[in-house]
Amino acid sequence: QLQLAESGGGSVQAGGSLRLSCAVSGRTFSSFTMAWFRQAPGREREYVASQDGLITYYADSVKGRFTIYRDFGKNTVYLQMNSLKSEDTAVYYCAAGPRGSTSRDPADFGSWGQGLQVTVSS
Repeated sequence: QLQLAESGGGSVQAGGSLRLSCAVSGRTFSSFTMAWFRQAPGREREYVASQDGLITYYADSVKGRFTIYRDFGKNTVYLQMNSLKSEDTAVYYCAAGPRGSTSRDPADFGSWGQGLQVTVSS
């Protein structure tokens, strides 16, 4: 059973930075595509970024501002968020999906973290 434990998040002013962490346990870390999604109040969960092996993908809304990367020694995936905007305010989730996946559909990811609140004030 794959377990994902998130940490980080919080409140920041617009233009600031935050880093989210997601520690993975229970299965071989490198066997999965890892992703970050977010969900704002009243909105559907949306794709943010993913990493399959060393290949990274980003939603257009965060490209150039957010970076997803893994520390294989720590079995942890990170989301570095820079130049934050008020529209980035949401609950952020890390997720694991099958290796080789380029899907951006939450339904294709079988394991999820508990979610972290990120609030960006303007």
